[in-house]
Amino acid sequence: MSEVKISAEPRTEFGKGGARRTRRAGKVPAVLYGHGEKPRHIALPAREFAAAIRHGGMTQVFNIEISDGSAALALPKAIQRDPIKDTFDHVDLLVVRRGEKVTVDIPVQLTGEAARDTLVMHESTTLAVLADATRLPDHLEASIEGLEAGSHVTAADVKLPAGVELAADSELVIAVVTTAQIQPVAAEGEEAAAEAPAPAAAEA
Repeated sequence: MSEVKISAEPRTEFGKGGARRTRRAGKVPAVLYGHGEKPRHIALPAREFAAAIRHGGMTQVFNIEISDGSAALALPKAIQRDPIKDTFDHVDLLVVRRGEKVTVDIPVQLTGEAARDTLVMHESTTLAVLADATRLPDHLEASIEGLEAGSHVTAADVKLPAGVELAADSELVIAVVTTAQIQPVAAEGEEAAAEAPAPAAAEA
C-alpha cells in the first residue's frame, strides 16, 4: 500500500458547531494521536481524503503535511460517516513510524469455487495481523477451491505475505462450507393448487 500525501490545517474550533463549520468548508474534522503525543485536532480536505479511502480503505497510510510546518504518518483508526449524505463526519488517525509494526484488521477475500451443490458462508470478513505500518496489504486471500460440504477455512489457512504475522487466533473460522438447500420444483398443477384461495366456510 503506497502512502498518500495530504495537506491539513490545525483546528481551533471544537464541538458540534465547529465540526459543522469545518464540514461546510469542504473539510473533514480529524484528530491525530499516538506514541504518547498530545492529540492534535486537524482538518483534512474532504475530496482528497474520500478518494484515498475509496482506494486504500482502513489500511491507507497518510503522509500528512500540516500548515503549521509539522508532519505525521498516520493510519485511519475510526471513521464516522453520515449514512444519508455518505460523507465523513469525523476521523481518528493513529500516528505511526516507518518500520513500526502495528496490529490491524485486513479484509479477507475468498478465492476459487467450492464443490457443486454447496453453500459458502463467509464468517469473518477481516483478519487481525501484525505488519509494518507502511507496508500493509490491502487484502488477504483464503482459498475455498474444491471444498466439500462440512469443510471450513480458519485463520491458519489464510495466505500471509512476507513480513506479515497472524495476530488473531489461528482457529478463527473464516468460512464454512455447507450443503446447499435445493427447493423442489412443484409441478404446474400442484403450483396452481397451492396458489388457489381456500374455499370460504359455509355460513350456518
